[in-house]
Amino acid sequence: MFRNQYDTDVTTWSPAGRLFQVEYAMEAVKQGSAAIGLRSKTHVVLACVNKANSELSSHQKKIFKVDDHIGVAIAGLTADGRVLSRYMRSECINYSFSYESPLPVGRLVVQLADKAQVCTQRSWKRPYGVGLLVAGLDESGAHLYYNCPSGNYFEYQAFAIGSRSQAAKTYLERRFENFSESSRDDLVKDALLAIRETLQGETLKSSICTVAVVGVGESFHILDQETVQKLIDAFEIVEEAEGPAAEPEAGPEQVSTAEQGPGSDEGAAPMDI
Repeated sequence: MFRNQYDTDVTTWSPAGRLFQVEYAMEAVKQGSAAIGLRSKTHVVLACVNKANSELSSHQKKIFKVDDHIGVAIAGLTADGRVLSRYMRSECINYSFSYESPLPVGRLVVQLADKAQVCTQRSWKRPYGVGLLVAGLDESGAHLYYNCPSGNYFEYQAFAIGSRSQAAKTYLERRFENFSESSRDDLVKDALLAIRETLQGETLKSSICTVAVVGVGESFHILDQETVQKLIDAFEIVEEAEGPAAEPEAGPEQVSTAEQGPGSDEGAAPMDI
């Protein structure tokens, strides 16, 4: 409805009650490479897809360590994600210096949401075009939050953002009831399987995904490629053993999926890196 008249300024409402520039920022998150988070009572796992612009370039980093007990995974504009992760590090350092204790995850998420929301009410600013999955552990347990460019934030048991994340959400929705009691290794396995759902036929390898873990007795860290590849190989062996019985029944579905596959990749965005 007369969109071009109302999307030039972030502070201008359309007659339908919409802020189009905020919606554009949320669309940037949908176009970014996929990021996934899962949590149990004791651990949180983050995983993301690494996409390079070309075979000659390296991929952009999508998971950042904020503090020993907090980390983030991003989808959308990587530059905005780096700015916000640097802000989060500063807040954690300042709180630790003042109170000699780790910053609670929920408080950091609120401060981050407030910072993002200011950009939706200042005409000389633009919304951050990045979504953040914030994983952390504090005295109240393990937490997983999603921060939206609009300034909203939500706590989840498991969530996926980015390009083709709906396939990962479908997988997580089938499995999420078991996550609260899952072990660390089971969470990592489910994260990798969810990441594979977003690849649409592409082989899952450690070179195209990153996995990070934080939990009880384990500070936030990113798993090295060798460890991730060993886990992927172990899952593939299990599936190969179970696979032959299911292949004849799945034939027609695989054909239809193959027909749909190329069309879904046509909308790949330049920031899907």
